[in-house]
Amino acid sequence: MAEDGKSTVRAVERALDILLCFTKKKEWAMTELADSVGLHKSTVHRMLATLEERGFIVRDAASDRYKLGLRIWELSANMSGADDPAVIGLPEMERLRDMLGETVSLYLRDGNERIRIQAVQSIQAIRRVAPIGVRLPLYVGASSKVLIAFEEAAKREELLQDASWPPSFDRQQFQEQMAEWQRLGYAMSVEEREQGAAAVAAPVFSRTGKLVAALSVSGPANRLTPEIMRSQAPAVIEAARRLGVMLK
Repeated sequence: MAEDGKSTVRAVERALDILLCFTKKKEWAMTELADSVGLHKSTVHRMLATLEERGFIVRDAASDRYKLGLRIWELSANMSGADDPAVIGLPEMERLRDMLGETVSLYLRDGNERIRIQAVQSIQAIRRVAPIGVRLPLYVGASSKVLIAFEEAAKREELLQDASWPPSFDRQQFQEQMAEWQRLGYAMSVEEREQGAAAVAAPVFSRTGKLVAALSVSGPANRLTPEIMRSQAPAVIEAARRLGVMLK
């Protein structure tokens, strides 16, 4: 590839890196973006100007901060929702939220992380807010346990042997507990990732038997005690089953 071709590809990569920063928070100052992507401020300024011109980025003149533009929503509106778990699962998630009164989330696995692709917030005054699009580590939390434990054996082994796990991740203990989660059909967590939070999660399988996602119910740990979560688990399992029936 010619040098100008390499430069063009690199410019695209940098622009995408800037856009991906908005998965972490909604608004950024230019200097913050430059620090985050490791580029000189003048380079980031030029790219932001181009992205703003094309409608992908909007600058707030008052605060001099940047946020995503409407062109992003135009792109997302054209995504196929025919077999999108986030779209298909929303009514079932709302039904589960209304039944149990807690926040309901849907997670997909991406490498050694999980992504919250859909959430229905609890209507209670004290609740756990679950922003959509957040990436979380795969080694802690009820949904993480489900996304590993119910994966195909070969993929599960590959995940557990990955060298990128932090030293705090106890593979042996995790493997010893997997059989119990598989037997029960769900997993629980109490203050594993976030202090004061608890969750119970069940696997979502497609009609072909493939693990697609993890469906979880989360809330304050003083309200979602292990006893309460065990009593709620059958409803979470059934909701995950109903959701999976709608997926290919």
